[in-house]
Amino acid sequence: MGKVTGFLELERLQEAAEAPITRVKHWREFVVHLTEDEASKQGARCMDCGIPFCNTGCPVNNIIPDWNDLVFKKKWREALEVLHSTNNFPEFTGRICPAPCETACTLNINNAPVGIKSIEHAIIDRGWEEGWVTPELPAAKTGKKVAVVGSGPAGMATAQQLARVGHDVTLFEKQDRIGGLLRYGIPDFKLEKHLIDNRVAQMQAEGVTFAPSTYIGSPQDPAAKGLQVKTPEDLNAEFDAIVLSGGSESPRDLPVEGRDLNGVMYAMDFLRPQNKVVAGDKVQNQVIAKGKHVVVIGGGDTGSDCVGTSNRHGAVSVTQIELMPKPPVEENKAMSWPYWPAKLRTSSSHEEGADRDWAITTKRIEGEKGNVSKLVGARVEWVKDETTGQTKMAEVEGSEFEIKADLILLAMGFVAPINHVLKAFGVEADGRGNIKANTDDYQTNVPKVFAAGDMRRGQSLVVWAIREGRQCARSVDEFLMGETTLPR
Repeated sequence: MGKVTGFLELERLQEAAEAPITRVKHWREFVVHLTEDEASKQGARCMDCGIPFCNTGCPVNNIIPDWNDLVFKKKWREALEVLHSTNNFPEFTGRICPAPCETACTLNINNAPVGIKSIEHAIIDRGWEEGWVTPELPAAKTGKKVAVVGSGPAGMATAQQLARVGHDVTLFEKQDRIGGLLRYGIPDFKLEKHLIDNRVAQMQAEGVTFAPSTYIGSPQDPAAKGLQVKTPEDLNAEFDAIVLSGGSESPRDLPVEGRDLNGVMYAMDFLRPQNKVVAGDKVQNQVIAKGKHVVVIGGGDTGSDCVGTSNRHGAVSVTQIELMPKPPVEENKAMSWPYWPAKLRTSSSHEEGADRDWAITTKRIEGEKGNVSKLVGARVEWVKDETTGQTKMAEVEGSEFEIKADLILLAMGFVAPINHVLKAFGVEADGRGNIKANTDDYQTNVPKVFAAGDMRRGQSLVVWAIREGRQCARSVDEFLMGETTLPR
């Protein structure tokens, strides 16, 4: 694929980006996709490796060598068709996917991998610019009706696939806009929301009905306040199949002294209002990091988003701490390739300014007059228990320290979907509190009820949500029609 000797002649090219000193002054995307010639040269680096591990490293099994070759030959429209054959929303993954395909790239064994994500970004942006992304209308209507609950990437992928084979699909969402975590969890400087709006318009043209501001469950649930409510009984009476794709929404808490102080909050309660403000909404009592010393607990993507948002607010300082030890700067490729390695990753938000520290436990939070003023932490070491073989955490004696904090953001991940919804439908949960359903048919223990995305597999990546949505749609179509033409 690509140019036979391309990987020997051409270097990996990083996408250009606006300088940190200026991009923190706005909320727009700041990464510039590759030009036609730049993308062609990067596609040329895709070697004829024989076994494309990138394909299996990608959760949606993108046919990466094929569209790399087409970009190299500047056959952009054909490249877009190949890309869309496995991925409904490459504009999302081309921006926020961590690119496990690149770690699986054969070239990554002893060189810089092919810039797969940057090529994907260039293909889909070119597709939108040229008007190549158009509705795909079904050849005929089936007369079957499907309800999809939750409009994140899993729900959107499920709905789009089912609409394209002729089912009448209604996509329910409790928020006032479609998109789920993409809409209100991912900051605009990583993913501008017109990209979601473009897909919503396409899906409407394909026949999907959107029902925002609608809660599915019991009218007595606290989350139902102020929303239109439909019960599981309502959906069962109206629809031939139901897909639960509401995501993993219950955040992991920090049970320490001082957790209830003002200024200690979940990351999503900090990020969601900001996204609404950027969208033009008026938000009452929004927490702003301006002039504050911010501590972010959790070293993942959500924590990184908190860092970037705090910097744009004008925080005095931002400190991010993580319980796990600091990963190595470079992975041991001989041991890890082609799998996702443990290595130190620095996000664009970290480049904008943040102090990072690892192997830190929070002992307590202290405050004055009900407001947080400091975090008291300690260093830990991870020691293998020779008896059990498990790695256990032990506090380093005498390592206690303090961090000044006016705002503490808990970004330690999500543990389970909202339990009210599971109880309302009567679906069985697994040991982690997720909906119990396998990847063969995505069916729950309740007749005609399916589950996909984080609600089934637990907290994961956008690309995994798209995969689950596509596969779940295939199972639903087969359930309704006895056969299916949708891809697995």
